[in-house]
Amino acid sequence: MSDLMQIVNSLEDKLDQLLKKQERLEQKNNRLEEDLLQQQEYKKQLEEKIESITKENQSLKTANAMLGSKEFKRDTKLKINSLIREIDHCIVQLSE
Repeated sequence: MSDLMQIVNSLEDKLDQLLKKQERLEQKNNRLEEDLLQQQEYKKQLEEKIESITKENQSLKTANAMLGSKEFKRDTKLKINSLIREIDHCIVQLSE
């Protein structure tokens, strides 16, 4: 009977250890999930900032080209031609 008690006690100890380990792992998992959410939010903010800076860069290039910079003259001409085509298309649609 003593052997049986030792086995039961051993099982209880192991079960207790497993439960504690499970709790630690759940806490760690929760922390990791929170970190992941924070990192995703940070990534989203960075992507928005990149998009904003990209738009600003494009605007500056266009402004630079309009000021007479030869470097962006071709891009400006292409953009103006594209806008003229869009206006012509709108005029045709309005006249129908």
